[in-house]
Amino acid sequence: MSNESWKSMFENWPEAIAKEGLLVTNFQEQIAFVNFLVSGDILLVERDRPDSYGARKVMLTYDSISALKITNPMELARFQVMGFQPPF
Repeated sequence: MSNESWKSMFENWPEAIAKEGLLVTNFQEQIAFVNFLVSGDILLVERDRPDSYGARKVMLTYDSISALKITNPMELARFQVMGFQPPF
């Protein structure tokens, strides 16, 4: 997924879907988050528990995101508001 695709996804996150999940970085680090804010080319995610250094917030560039895991069990149809659709 491109830098602009990740940016667009987070900037246009629908209210109906909780702002929580698990980011996987290009360094294979997994960052669980319970909320986020966007600013230009930086994404700020908030953890519900601190990491081993005591950090609860992480700022990262969109190009450092490798994957997004959704931890909330939801029907696939709910993701259609994010532009996903069944194959033709």
